Amino acid sequence: MTPILRFLGATGTVTGSRFLLETDRARVLLECGLFQGLKELRLRNWAPLPVEASSIDAVVLSHAHLDHAGYLPSLVKQGFAGPVFTTPRTADLCRILLPDSGRIQEEDAAYANRRGFSKHTPALPLYSEEDAERALGRIRHAGAEPQEVAPGVRVGFRNAGHILGSASLHVSFDDGEAGDLLLSGDLGRPRHPVLEPPEPPPAVRTLLIESTYGDRCHDDSAALAAFVEAIVRTAARGGLVLIPAFAVDRTEVVLYHLRQLTAEGKIPELPVYVDSPMALAALRVYREAVAAGEPEIRSELRGHPEPFDPGGLVEARAVEDSKAIHDAALPAIVVSASGMLTGGRVLHHLARRLPDPTTTVILVGFQAEGTRGRRLLEGAETIKLLGRYVPVRADVVEAPVFSVHADAAELAAWVASAPRPPDTTYVVHGEKAAAAALRDRLASGASAGNVVVPSPGERVRLD
Repeated sequence: MTPILRFLGATGTVTGSRFLLETDRARVLLECGLFQGLKELRLRNWAPLPVEASSIDAVVLSHAHLDHAGYLPSLVKQGFAGPVFTTPRTADLCRILLPDSGRIQEEDAAYANRRGFSKHTPALPLYSEEDAERALGRIRHAGAEPQEVAPGVRVGFRNAGHILGSASLHVSFDDGEAGDLLLSGDLGRPRHPVLEPPEPPPAVRTLLIESTYGDRCHDDSAALAAFVEAIVRTAARGGLVLIPAFAVDRTEVVLYHLRQLTAEGKIPELPVYVDSPMALAALRVYREAVAAGEPEIRSELRGHPEPFDPGGLVEARAVEDSKAIHDAALPAIVVSASGMLTGGRVLHHLARRLPDPTTTVILVGFQAEGTRGRRLLEGAETIKLLGRYVPVRADVVEAPVFSVHADAAELAAWVASAPRPPDTTYVVHGEKAAAAALRDRLASGASAGNVVVPSPGERVRLD
C-alpha cells in the first residue's frame, strides 16, 4: 500500500493539528491537537475520528502547545494504547500542560453547572485531569537519531526554535516508493530571544508548512514601541497593565523583555505578577534548561543566573495569591494565562479590570478567530466572561513583538534553505487567508514545488 496522508485538522484553521499517516503496516498520527477558537471548531473536538483510536499504532508530537498536543488525553480516553514519541523537553512541558488542561475543563464545567449558564445539562469536560495523567504514561522520549515509531515508519526530530523542545518531524518509510515527509510543526524565528533558530529543512519529497503568519510580516520595532508606550502611559496614570500570555514560552519571552527594558530605563521598575501556576511550572523548566546550558538555548544565555526576573517578580501560585493581586498597590504589571483569553485566571482579572479606564490590556500574541482576544482586537464594547457580559473601557493595545512564530518572509526563507525543493508543499495550520497568502508567495518562487492548501479530511498519496 502506498503511504497515505490524511488531513484531520489544522486545515482552514490555525488549531487542531492532526495528520494521519497510513501504510499497509501501520497508522501513525502526527500531532494530536485541540481545536480552539470558534464554537464550530471547538465542537470538532467532540466529533469521532474517522478511524478507531485503538487502531492507531503511535502518535508523534512536534511540541507541547495544546493545539498540537492537547487532544492526546481524549485519544487515550477513546482507546488509544500505543506510544507517544516526542522530545524530552516537550515531554516535560506536556506533564504541565495536559493535566492543567483537564483540570481547567473540569473546573469550567463545574462552574457552569453551579451558575447554570451552560446549554448542556450537565456540562461535561472533554477529558479530566485523570485522563491526562493516563495519557502522560504513553509518552516516550525521542532519541537524537531517527527511530522507528511504528513498523516501517521512522521519525527524526529537528530543532524548530518555536518553544523549548519544539521540533520539525522528518518522516521516512521502509517503502522505497514513498519519499520522505517533513512536518514543520510551528517554526520559530531567526532571532528568538531565548532559543536558537530553527534548523534548515532537509531535502524531502513532501513538505507540510505552517502558515500562522502566512499573510503578514512582523514589525518588531513598531510593536516594541507600542509595548513600551503602553506601559509608560499606564504607569503614569496609576493603572494596571494586564498581559495575557501563553503559559509556555510567551511568558518567558515577556519576562525577558521586561527585564531588558527595565534595565535600559525604557520602562519604570514595577511589580510584575505572574499569575498562572502552569506558566510558573513552565518557567521552572526554562530556568533548568538555561542553567544546564542546553543546546536549544541561545549561547549567550546558557548558564545565565536569572534572565527572567525584571526586578520585582511576584509568583502567584495559590488561588489566594491570585486574589490578593486585586488589592495590590498600583501601578503594576500582571502576566496571566491564557494568551487568547480562552480560560484560566486571566478571565478573573479581565472581569475586574476591563471596566476600568486606567487599565491597559496588551495582546502580545496571535489571537485566533472566535477567541475573546480577537474580539477585543476588533473593538468589542462588551465581552462575555464567566457567564456575564463585561463592558470594555480599558485600553486594548496590540503589540506582537513577542511573536515566536515565523512570519511570511521567514517561512519562505526557511523553505528556500532546503538543499532542493520538495515535489509538493502543503500549507497547513493557518486561517484561510493566511494559508492562501503563503501558498501564493511560495508558488511564485521555485523553492516549494507544487504548492497546495489541502481541504479538511483530504487524503493524498506520498509516492
